[in-house]
Amino acid sequence: MASRLASFASSSTLTTSFLASTPSSPLFLIRTLTLRSTSLSPTRLSFAAVPLRRLMARASLGLTHPSNTETPKVSFAAKEVDVAEWKGDLLAVGVTEKDVARDGKSKFENPILNALDSKLGGLLAEASSEEDFTGKLGQSTVLRIGAGLGSKRVALLGLGKSVSTTAAYKSLGEAVATAAKSSQAAHVAVVLASSQGISAESKLSTASAIASGTVLGTFEDHRFKSESKKSALKSVDIIGLGTGPELEKKLKHAGDVSSGVVFGRELVNSPANVLTPGVLAEEASKIASTYSDVFTAKILDADQCKELKMGSYLGVAAASANPPHFIHLCYKPPSGPVNVKLALVGKGLTFDRVLSIIDFGVVLHVSYIEEYGAPYIARNGGYNIKTGPGCMIELMKFDMGGSAAVFGAAKALGQIKPLGVEVHFIVAACENMISGTGMRPGDILTASNGKTIEVNNTDAEGRLTLADALVYACNQGVDKIIDLATLTGACIIALGPSIAGVFTPSDDLAKEVFDASEASGEKLWRMPMEESYWESMKSGVADMVNTGGRQGGAITAALFLKQFVDEKVQWMHIDLAGPVWNEKQRCATGFGVATLVEWVLRNAS
Repeated sequence: MASRLASFASSSTLTTSFLASTPSSPLFLIRTLTLRSTSLSPTRLSFAAVPLRRLMARASLGLTHPSNTETPKVSFAAKEVDVAEWKGDLLAVGVTEKDVARDGKSKFENPILNALDSKLGGLLAEASSEEDFTGKLGQSTVLRIGAGLGSKRVALLGLGKSVSTTAAYKSLGEAVATAAKSSQAAHVAVVLASSQGISAESKLSTASAIASGTVLGTFEDHRFKSESKKSALKSVDIIGLGTGPELEKKLKHAGDVSSGVVFGRELVNSPANVLTPGVLAEEASKIASTYSDVFTAKILDADQCKELKMGSYLGVAAASANPPHFIHLCYKPPSGPVNVKLALVGKGLTFDRVLSIIDFGVVLHVSYIEEYGAPYIARNGGYNIKTGPGCMIELMKFDMGGSAAVFGAAKALGQIKPLGVEVHFIVAACENMISGTGMRPGDILTASNGKTIEVNNTDAEGRLTLADALVYACNQGVDKIIDLATLTGACIIALGPSIAGVFTPSDDLAKEVFDASEASGEKLWRMPMEESYWESMKSGVADMVNTGGRQGGAITAALFLKQFVDEKVQWMHIDLAGPVWNEKQRCATGFGVATLVEWVLRNAS
């Protein structure tokens, strides 16, 4: 699926190609798949943001199938050249508020801006004044240049008062992609107006972040549109941040991680009538076949899950016509010993129809009874169906966002191939639907560790699937587990749409993951695990209920999951219900992939 090619330029120029290809053939799902072979060594550096265009949704509802659209190839080169002499379509300059300061003659004090402005006869200063460009974060202005520079256009992109974080440089890359789209530029260069104070090590991560942001900003998911525009962007030169083998390595790493983020985005964007639990299992299996030198795959069907006594997971899956698929990928390094074993567990609800909504403090209980072809709304409770304005039921395809992060990380790690670490990627994939065979409020489920759960809300289904997945992960003999899930609306209320909530009893694991998130640019916030709240989760007839009261809902959800983790295993739960989706762009974000990859690599090192 991903070709891995590298070309090396002279000592002053480094080039890394980012390209994509479609799978040559689909992988047919079998009950248990084990794949291992020797892979060829790469000859060029590249990454493939392989789209999910061969999804095998048999008898797809609505006759919808993803189109075989072409993914644009973007090459990146790190150069040390005079920006005024650079030739291309668009020269993008990252500018802070300090950079636009003028002297007494209204000339830029910043040497790069001053040099460009001098070549343009003061046009840059004049245009920035007229358009009130002050370098504020998010500001931009693009000028069409008739003569004076090698570039046809110059873009000033605001960075705010200062810029020093990975997230900020990724945002600059996204701004570069936006400017390139609006001007239909094929060949672009990006330079920081002030890069003198950046350390050599920071220049590496800065160039990597800019490249990642540009790739992800260029990506658009056109698979389900009847018409789509092709991106004109072909190459990006990163100027002023150095060259050499270390930067080459960073750019390759950026490509590998970005391909995983794109994969995660496409998984979440895929509608439930296309991405069924079976198709999700097929896509996971393709990762194993593509990187078979380091991956094996095992897909368990309902009967095999029953043998493992996964009553909690199977209770959720019971109502759907699409059968459940329990997915287990295992990464083992191509050589050397294994020093640490990790597990990444993702919630894999490809659609969640049975949902409750808390609207203005009222929980709506609706009984879906088929009578004369119409739903009958009962007053006395029943299934917890999502309804009402703002309920987001049309977005419940993103309820597998945790599994998308896990498999996106798997794809990236299959390309990076870290040594010294074994990683298990585990997803209990299913749908939460409505039928006569489905679980009901009041039912008691028995998880694979023997604990019993009284279902007092069929909406709290994700934690039921995670319960058996966590028990399974512990049984693999791992040292540390991170689970990721779009688990609670309470976490969105608490932290908003951009920040994921982190729950863990381990301070050491918290430090590891927060260090990784700082490097990846993804925002996390540690939440308390208040043990006294467990009182609301006690049942009179079972070991526990699956939901507590309205207050502290994200905390009680985490406390529930803790019941299924071995005390000897370091464990963290990440609730990414907010940042999994970008409401403004109405598409998935791929959140979690970059942090997971960084965390695994730090454990490997």
